[in-house]
Amino acid sequence: MSAKRENTGKPRAATRAAPTILGSNDLPDRNDKVKENFPGAYYVDSSCIDCDVCRDTAPENFKRSDENSYSFVYKQPETDEERAQCEEAVLCCPVEAIGNDGD
Repeated sequence: MSAKRENTGKPRAATRAAPTILGSNDLPDRNDKVKENFPGAYYVDSSCIDCDVCRDTAPENFKRSDENSYSFVYKQPETDEERAQCEEAVLCCPVEAIGNDGD
């Protein structure tokens, strides 16, 4: 039989660890950029998992390397709309593989 817990009125400590989000402790690594990136502020590093989020979010700026199965910056943003889409891609990347060095 299990022991009955006494209600002390105090919150119980969490018994399970919080779920880990892929890449949650990582930042994009500017020293590990994929070779196909077009030079400039935005880049994709080698931690890309080819999820398609950036290509859906900013299709004018991100493309897929079929040979290597990852995304890369095809074109740096030129308009405010493209910059906003690229920033959204940075925020939505599940593994934080997209960086913006602000160059």
